[in-house]
Amino acid sequence: MDRLVEMVRLHRIGIPDRTATRMLKMGPNTHRHARECFRQAGIWDGGPELPTYEMLRATLPQNLPPQQISNVEPWKDSIRTMVYGGLEAKVIHSRLRLDFPDFSASYYSVKRFVAALLRDAITTQDQVVIPVETGPGEVAQVDFAYVGLVIDPADGVKKKAWFFLMTLGYSRHFYARVVFDQTVPTWLDLHVRAFTFFGGVPKVVVPDNLKSAVIRTSFGLDPDLEAQRNYRELARHYGFLIDPAPPRSPEKKGKVERNVAYVESFLASRTEDANRDELNRDLERWNKEIASLRIHGTTTRVPMEMFGEEKSFLLPLGPKPYLQCLWRHTQVQPNAHAFFERRYYSVPWKSLGKEVWIRAIPDRVFLYVEDQLVAEHARYGDSIYSTLPGHLPERAALAHRDPKVWQERASKIGGATRSWVDLQFETQDGVSHLSRVQGAVLFLESLPKDRAEAVCQRALAYGLNRVAELKSMVLHRLDQIVEPSETAAPTRLPKFARRIGDLTRGHQEGANGWN
Repeated sequence: MDRLVEMVRLHRIGIPDRTATRMLKMGPNTHRHARECFRQAGIWDGGPELPTYEMLRATLPQNLPPQQISNVEPWKDSIRTMVYGGLEAKVIHSRLRLDFPDFSASYYSVKRFVAALLRDAITTQDQVVIPVETGPGEVAQVDFAYVGLVIDPADGVKKKAWFFLMTLGYSRHFYARVVFDQTVPTWLDLHVRAFTFFGGVPKVVVPDNLKSAVIRTSFGLDPDLEAQRNYRELARHYGFLIDPAPPRSPEKKGKVERNVAYVESFLASRTEDANRDELNRDLERWNKEIASLRIHGTTTRVPMEMFGEEKSFLLPLGPKPYLQCLWRHTQVQPNAHAFFERRYYSVPWKSLGKEVWIRAIPDRVFLYVEDQLVAEHARYGDSIYSTLPGHLPERAALAHRDPKVWQERASKIGGATRSWVDLQFETQDGVSHLSRVQGAVLFLESLPKDRAEAVCQRALAYGLNRVAELKSMVLHRLDQIVEPSETAAPTRLPKFARRIGDLTRGHQEGANGWN
C-alpha cells in the first residue's frame, strides 16, 4: 500500500508513468491496472493530501485474477484439515492423489498452498509470549548445553562434554561449569556448587525439561523416578521449590536460553586442545571479569550490580552442609540382597522379589521395602557382599565350607558332639563328609544341649554316622534310654536262661558216658 500511495504522489507532482514504474520497481501492467482503479474511484488526481491505505485498498478488486488462483483450491478444505492435523506438504500431496482420482496438481502447488495457509493462520492466545519480570532472589533457571569434545585431564583422552548453567532471573548473574556427564550425582553436585557460588539459594528453580537426559528423567510421568526423588531431597535441604519448564517451550526459560548462547560463543573458540580444568578456569575468569560486568541487553544494567541488590533476598545456605543423597530403585534378588554400585546389600529374606528403594549417603546405605526401613549397611567394604545376621534363613550357614567352622560350632554344643564331628572328618573313605556334618550340626543346634549330647553319645556307641539315623533316634526317643552298666549283675534271671553249672555238668556227664 505504501508503494501505491507513492505512485499517486508521483503522478500528482508530474512524474511520467514510465518513470514512476521504474522508480517504484513495479510492472507496467500492475501500474496500469492500479491507475485505472484509482481513476474510477476519483482519487488519482487531486491536491497535496494523499489518499489513505484504507481508501486505496477499497478501490482494488478483492477477487484474485484467474492466473493467481491455485489449482488446488477445490481441495482447500481437505488440505486445511490435514495441515491443522500436523501433516506436511509431501504427505498431504500423497493423500490427495490417493483419495481424489481427479486430483492432478503438482507437489509444489500443494507446498505453496500449505505455506499460504500457515502464513495466514489465525493467531491464538497461546502463541503470545508474555514477558515475566521476577523479583530479586525469586527464580533461577537451569540448563545443560553441549560443548563438544574436550580433553579429560585424568587420561588425556577427548570426550563429549556439556556445560551446566544456572541463571538468576532478576540480575542475570550466572554460574557455569563444564562436565563430562549428565548423571544424577553430577546434577546434584552442580546445584550445590552454584548455590555456594551465589552465596544463597533462589526460592524457585526452573530446570529445562527437554535437552538434558537427567532433567527429562527427573520430570517424567512416573512420580517415583529415582532422579526426581534425588532432586526433591536436595530441594528439601535447601528449601527451594522445583518448577520445571514445559517441554518444547524455550520462550518460557528465555533468561537461561540467552545466557546459553552467550556462554557457547565464549567456549566455541577455546575447546580446541583444551582440557576440562583449563576450560573451567577460563570460564570462571571470563564470568568474573567480563560477563558479569557487561551491560545486559534486556535489563540495560550490569549483572553484578543487580546481583548486589539480589543477594540479600536469596535463601541462606543453612548451618549444615548438604550430604549428597542418592536414591536407587531395584528389586530384591533371589539371594536376598539388593544390588547397588557393584555391591550386594542384604535385606530380610521374606522380602524376596519385592521392590526396594536404596538411599545412599557418603558412608551408609539404607534399604526400604514398602516404605519401611528394613536394613542399614556401611556403604563400602572389602567384600562385594554386605550381609547382616538374621537376614538369611538358617541354611545360609551352609555357605561356610571350612571344617573348622563346624568343629567350633559342635564344641559349643558339647564334647560328645565335637567327638562325633571329628570322627566324620577323620573317616578316610574317599568321600567328603562336610555336607553330612553341616546337616547334623544344624539339626543338633535345634535341640537342647543335653539331649544333643545324649544323641551323639549313643551314635558313638553304636557307630551311627548318618543324619537320618540321628533324627530317627530323636523321633523314637532312643536317646533317653539308659544303657545298663557292663559290671552290674542282673538281680533276676530271664526265664529262658540256664545256669552255667547246669550247662557244664551236662557236658561233663555226656563226656564221661562217651568215654
